[in-house]
Amino acid sequence: MPENKHRSGLVSILGRPNAGKSTLLNAFVGQKVAIVSNKPQTTRTAIQGVVTLDNAQIVFVDTPGIHKTDSLMNKRMMEDVRTALEDRDVLLFVHDASHGFGESDEHAIALLKRVETPAIAVLNKADLLSDKVLMLPRIERLRKCHEFAAFVPISASRADGLDVLLAEIVKHLPEGPRYFPPDHVTDQPERFLAAELIREQALRKTRQEVPHSVAVLIEGWEEEPKITRIAATIYVERQGQKAILIGAKGAMLKEIGTEARQEIESMLGQKVFLKLFVKVKENWREDPQFLAESDWRSLSGG
Repeated sequence: MPENKHRSGLVSILGRPNAGKSTLLNAFVGQKVAIVSNKPQTTRTAIQGVVTLDNAQIVFVDTPGIHKTDSLMNKRMMEDVRTALEDRDVLLFVHDASHGFGESDEHAIALLKRVETPAIAVLNKADLLSDKVLMLPRIERLRKCHEFAAFVPISASRADGLDVLLAEIVKHLPEGPRYFPPDHVTDQPERFLAAELIREQALRKTRQEVPHSVAVLIEGWEEEPKITRIAATIYVERQGQKAILIGAKGAMLKEIGTEARQEIESMLGQKVFLKLFVKVKENWREDPQFLAESDWRSLSGG
C-alpha cells in the first residue's frame, strides 16, 4: 500500500490492572478522558479516545483491567474486555515492565489468542527500570507467550516512546477515511466525565475496601452563561464507608469536592458550583438497574 494513503481503525488497549492503560490513552489524546489512580479496577467501562494524525485517525478504546470476576459489576467489566477483542484492527497489550511476570499476566495474554488481530506488546513504565538491559528478558517472556507483531518500550506518564508506538500502530491499520472531525477526542458525555473526576478524587483519598465500593451519579446539571451548577451523589455500600468519605466535620468530602471541582472546571473551561452528597446503597455492584444507570453509554444513548 502506498505510504501516502490515509489509514484509520479501531485499536483496543488491554492489560492487567494498574499497567497504565488509562494513562496511555490520556497521553495519546493529550487530555484526560480516563481517570487514573493506583487502585485496581479504576476503569470500569470501555472508554474511547480519538487521535488524528496527518496520515491516520486512530480510535482507541481503553478497557477495564483483566481480572477475576467476583461480582456482577466485575462480570460486566470483563464483558467489555471481551467485546474489545472483537472487530478491532490492532490490539495493544500493555504490560507493567517495572514488575515481574506471573500467572495473571499469562492469563491476560491468553485472551489475545482467541482472535487473529495483530497485537503489539507495550512495555510501559520503562523509566522505572534501574537498568535498561532488564527490558530484554521481559520482552523475551512476552515473546514466548504470544506472537506479538512488535514490542515497544514506553513511559506513558512521561509520554516517552509514544511516537514510535503510534508509527507501529499506523503500519497495521487498513486504508480508511477520517471518521471524526480533527478536534474530536472522546464520545463520552460531559456528565459522565464529571462523575468520573469526582470518583477519581474519592479513589485517591480513600483506602482498603472503600474505592471498590464507590460509584458516582450526577443528579443535577444546570448550565448558566458564567457557571455550571452540578449536584452529584457518591454511593457506597456501608455506613462505615459513608463516614470515611464524609470525614470529621465533613473535611474529607470538602477536600474531594474542591479538587474534583477544579478538574471539572478545567474540562468545561468555566466556573463550576459542585454540591456533593453521600448515600448508602447496599450491594449496588450486584444491582443491574443501578449499574445501567451509572454506565456512560446510557447517558449518550449508546
